[in-house]
Amino acid sequence: MAPFDHSRAAGPRPPTGPAGRSEATADPPGGSNGNVVPVTTTSTLSVDCGGGGIKASVLDAEGAIVSRAVRTPTPYPLPPTKLVETIAGLTEQLPRADRVTVGMPGMIRHGVVIATPHYITRDGPRSRILPELVEQWARFDMGEAIAARLGIPSLILNDAEVAGCGVVTGRGHEMIVTLGTGLGNAVFDNGILAPHVEVSQGPVRWGLTYDDYIGEHERLRLGDAHWSRRVRRVVDALRPMYLWDRLYLGGGNSRRITAFQLSRIGDDVVVVPNEAGMTGGARCWEMVRTARA
Repeated sequence: MAPFDHSRAAGPRPPTGPAGRSEATADPPGGSNGNVVPVTTTSTLSVDCGGGGIKASVLDAEGAIVSRAVRTPTPYPLPPTKLVETIAGLTEQLPRADRVTVGMPGMIRHGVVIATPHYITRDGPRSRILPELVEQWARFDMGEAIAARLGIPSLILNDAEVAGCGVVTGRGHEMIVTLGTGLGNAVFDNGILAPHVEVSQGPVRWGLTYDDYIGEHERLRLGDAHWSRRVRRVVDALRPMYLWDRLYLGGGNSRRITAFQLSRIGDDVVVVPNEAGMTGGARCWEMVRTARA
């Protein structure tokens, strides 16, 4: 396994367009006439919605966290309007931002929720699915709802996509797999976010999905050593499918992979900090905009 080099992750380019801008002044580099020129900066409210908790913070234009993160347990049952209000409540505890990025589990297309695995249940992951929540979440325009509620431009992505934006170098074919409540994933081609595929819902064996096979409930049942062996098997199974140049393992449980399994997992794999789920919130605007250009 290769070590994670923070310097390899390319920084975000300044956003363009009229929305989400604030101006400051600074001396021009090497200037001799003492004049000041406007410098455009953009702050981003980054929200990471998980199966067990929802956290938010404000990032500067470079993706650095400029305010302490605030967190609340994920409230179940969770219809779309309740998630919007939960995010709004966290926002009130933070400095004003120019735009908002929300990462959440499931298949998200252009801000619209196609399917989400956890928020349709009564009490959280692996509890009973409520048909009324399935209906409410299907085709819910989360991007429009968040933008209207907060009054700023919004970008809604799968949570693993946001994490990937925080760590990829922008060179070659890169993939991230996040390990937490379940399994998340995202793929990037030269820094451009590829259309999402819900690997978590794919079958592994005996009717089990990747979420069933490698989720937090299985880590607790098996223990870290046995669960880590499963992680390596998943990496080995995905490698010939994606043929990545570099795979990143993130999420809260990536740090629980045992040293023995990490030593056997391959030099094309890097374990990255869980904070990427927040810090990627600024950088993803450029990656998604480029992809849609």
